[in-house]
Amino acid sequence: QVQLVESGGGSVQAGGSLKLSCAASGFIFSSCAMAWYRQAPGKERELVLSISPRETTYQSSVKGRFTISRDNVKNTLYLQMDSLKPEDTAVYYCATGRPCSAYWGQGTQVTVSS
Repeated sequence: QVQLVESGGGSVQAGGSLKLSCAASGFIFSSCAMAWYRQAPGKERELVLSISPRETTYQSSVKGRFTISRDNVKNTLYLQMDSLKPEDTAVYYCATGRPCSAYWGQGTQVTVSS
Protein backbone atom coordinates (compact mmCIF):
# COMPACT_ATOMS: atom_id res chain seq x y z
CA GLN A 1 0.00 0.00 0.00
CA VAL A 2 1.45 3.32 -1.08
CA GLN A 3 1.71 5.90 1.68
CA LEU A 4 2.98 9.46 1.63
CA VAL A 5 2.93 11.12 5.03
CA GLU A 6 3.81 14.80 5.29
CA SER A 7 4.98 16.47 8.48
CA GLY A 8 6.69 19.63 9.64
CA GLY A 9 3.99 22.15 8.88
CA GLY A 10 2.94 24.80 11.36
CA SER A 11 2.65 28.49 12.01
CA VAL A 12 5.56 30.85 11.56
CA GLN A 13 6.10 34.58 11.24
CA ALA A 14 7.14 36.16 7.97
CA GLY A 15 10.85 35.76 7.38
CA GLY A 16 10.96 32.48 9.25
CA SER A 17 11.78 28.97 8.06
CA LEU A 18 10.14 25.57 8.03
CA LYS A 19 11.27 22.18 6.81
CA LEU A 20 8.64 19.78 5.57
CA SER A 21 9.18 16.05 5.35
CA CYS A 22 7.34 13.39 3.39
CA ALA A 23 7.86 9.79 4.46
CA ALA A 24 7.20 7.39 1.61
CA SER A 25 6.43 3.68 1.70
CA GLY A 26 4.86 0.96 -0.41
CA PHE A 27 6.76 1.69 -3.64
CA ILE A 28 10.31 2.03 -4.96
CA PHE A 29 10.95 5.61 -3.86
CA SER A 30 14.30 5.91 -5.66
CA SER A 31 12.66 5.18 -9.01
CA CYS A 32 10.18 8.03 -8.87
CA ALA A 33 10.40 11.71 -9.46
CA MET A 34 8.83 13.49 -6.49
CA ALA A 35 7.23 16.85 -6.05
CA TRP A 36 5.78 19.31 -3.58
CA TYR A 37 2.52 21.05 -4.42
CA ARG A 38 0.54 23.58 -2.46
CA GLN A 39 -3.02 24.82 -2.38
CA ALA A 40 -3.96 28.13 -0.83
CA PRO A 41 -7.56 28.90 0.21
CA GLY A 42 -9.69 29.62 -2.82
CA LYS A 43 -6.90 28.81 -5.25
CA GLU A 44 -5.96 25.87 -7.42
CA ARG A 45 -3.28 23.44 -6.40
CA GLU A 46 0.10 24.48 -7.85
CA LEU A 47 3.49 22.85 -8.28
CA VAL A 48 6.13 24.19 -5.92
CA LEU A 49 9.19 22.13 -6.83
CA SER A 50 9.99 18.73 -8.26
CA ILE A 51 13.06 16.53 -8.19
CA SER A 52 14.16 13.65 -10.40
CA PRO A 53 14.87 10.17 -9.02
CA ARG A 54 18.65 10.61 -8.88
CA GLU A 55 18.97 14.25 -7.89
CA THR A 56 19.51 14.87 -4.23
CA THR A 57 18.90 18.61 -4.08
CA TYR A 58 17.35 21.20 -6.31
CA GLN A 59 16.77 24.82 -5.50
CA SER A 60 14.28 26.80 -7.42
CA SER A 61 16.02 29.58 -9.29
CA VAL A 62 12.73 31.36 -9.67
CA LYS A 63 11.78 31.69 -6.04
CA GLY A 64 15.25 31.37 -4.54
CA ARG A 65 13.80 30.61 -1.14
CA PHE A 66 12.79 26.95 -1.30
CA THR A 67 14.96 23.87 -1.67
CA ILE A 68 13.71 20.38 -2.42
CA SER A 69 15.81 17.38 -1.51
CA ARG A 70 15.45 13.66 -1.07
CA ASP A 71 17.07 10.82 0.81
CA ASN A 72 16.70 7.64 -1.21
CA VAL A 73 17.95 5.56 1.73
CA LYS A 74 15.40 6.94 4.19
CA ASN A 75 12.67 7.12 1.50
CA THR A 76 11.98 10.69 2.52
CA LEU A 77 11.34 13.88 0.57
CA TYR A 78 12.06 17.29 2.08
CA LEU A 79 11.17 20.89 1.41
CA GLN A 80 13.27 23.55 3.11
CA MET A 81 11.43 26.85 3.06
CA ASP A 82 13.27 30.01 4.02
CA SER A 83 12.28 33.68 4.10
CA LEU A 84 8.65 32.68 4.26
CA LYS A 85 5.99 35.17 3.21
CA PRO A 86 2.29 35.35 4.09
CA GLU A 87 1.50 34.37 0.50
CA ASP A 88 3.21 31.04 1.13
CA THR A 89 0.30 30.10 3.42
CA ALA A 90 -1.24 26.92 2.03
CA VAL A 91 -1.65 23.21 2.50
CA TYR A 92 1.48 21.53 1.17
CA TYR A 93 1.29 18.10 -0.45
CA CYS A 94 3.95 15.70 -1.60
CA ALA A 95 3.30 13.59 -4.66
CA THR A 96 4.95 10.98 -6.79
CA GLY A 97 5.94 11.77 -10.35
CA ARG A 98 7.04 10.03 -13.50
CA PRO A 99 7.60 7.27 -14.27
CA CYS A 100 5.56 6.19 -11.25
CA SER A 101 1.82 6.27 -10.85
CA ALA A 102 0.45 9.38 -9.24
CA TYR A 103 -0.05 9.29 -5.48
CA TRP A 104 -0.63 12.12 -3.04
CA GLY A 105 -0.13 12.66 0.65
CA GLN A 106 -2.80 14.06 2.93
CA GLY A 107 -1.14 17.47 3.18
CA THR A 108 0.33 19.59 5.94
CA GLN A 109 -0.76 23.12 6.76
CA VAL A 110 1.73 25.99 6.59
CA THR A 111 0.59 29.35 7.93
CA VAL A 112 2.77 32.43 7.67
CA SER A 113 1.72 35.53 9.58
CA SER A 114 2.86 39.06 8.85
